Amino acid sequence: MGNRLSKIVTRTGDAGTTGLGDGSRVPKDSPRIAAIGTVDELNSHVGLILAEPIPAPIAECLTAVQHDLFDLGGELSIPGLTSMTDAHVTRLEEAVEHFNADLGRLKEFILPGGIRAAALAHVARTVCRRAERSVVTAAATEAINAPARIYLNRLSDLLFVLARALNRAEGRTDVLWRKQR
Repeated sequence: MGNRLSKIVTRTGDAGTTGLGDGSRVPKDSPRIAAIGTVDELNSHVGLILAEPIPAPIAECLTAVQHDLFDLGGELSIPGLTSMTDAHVTRLEEAVEHFNADLGRLKEFILPGGIRAAALAHVARTVCRRAERSVVTAAATEAINAPARIYLNRLSDLLFVLARALNRAEGRTDVLWRKQR
């Protein structure tokens, strides 16, 4: 890998195409590249959450998610590669159950906010939904592994729960939407 990244400026994308992991070139605005870019953006937002002082169990969970997202980006960059599995989805479902167990039932919609880390988790959640839509768009014309799409759906659920858990860890309540304001 060290030699592979030794030359950063290649000029190979100057004409509006980019290389996939299998050596093929595609337009930079192709659905597959849009999905790869949004997954990369999501990973960066998860990194922002991790830059905040957060409880160790949440940090460990999000670090694993970052590795998964990097694997997902690799899967999307190499047509036919399968990295994401049902086990990845199951792990997220278990994390949702774990972190949601001590949170109160929601009776109202909540607004993104609270402490900075929780607000960042909400931003990551919305980017995750966009990544999911990008993968769905790419899958309409190209073969995309189903667990990749499902993983993003579960991850947005996890990020919602983690935003609530982060607020609770700091003694903050959810920011409730007030219909009658």
